[in-house]
Amino acid sequence: MPLEARNAGYGYDKNHWIFRDMNLKLEQGEVVGLWGPSGSGKTSLGRILAGYAEPMAGEVLMDGKPLPRAGVCPVQLVFQHPEKAVNPRWRMRRVLHEAEMADHPILNALGIQPEWLDRRPDELSGGELQRFCVARALGKETRYLIADEMTTMLDAITQAQIWQTVMATARQRNLGLLVISHDLDLLNRLCDRIIPMPVT
Repeated sequence: MPLEARNAGYGYDKNHWIFRDMNLKLEQGEVVGLWGPSGSGKTSLGRILAGYAEPMAGEVLMDGKPLPRAGVCPVQLVFQHPEKAVNPRWRMRRVLHEAEMADHPILNALGIQPEWLDRRPDELSGGELQRFCVARALGKETRYLIADEMTTMLDAITQAQIWQTVMATARQRNLGLLVISHDLDLLNRLCDRIIPMPVT
């Protein structure tokens, strides 16, 4: 069964909504784009779908049930700014070890160099750090991956390598992939279908 947002709404308060009545369904094995301009609530919806925030209206369900609150969440989110997603005091080997990805073959596919594993986040470039965030999000428990503008800040070569690896992994493991972006060209290249954010 799918990951769903049903009549979801989110805002500053009940009188100031960022979005309302949002319905989205993502099946495993499907690549869906979520499109909208800056400020339309794309990131807020991504956080809600991954369990980082609660909707102010409606609900989020996976397999017809609320997201699990214990253990590793099967819905993983890759943020646009990787430095905000990693403990700055941890070395990268520990970051991957937490997700049981420290020795996974995907590290090589993502271009992660062995010597990077003993570095802390501030000793890596943005592109290097984002590769680790992607690897961590693709842990064995993941069924749905939400990519929130995850390559927007990166150079073209790094973007291509990350997307190639993510798309191949999603196909191999039958993951549901939600690509959040304001870039329609990117979404048209990657996605089976595109959902626009509602206008409030």
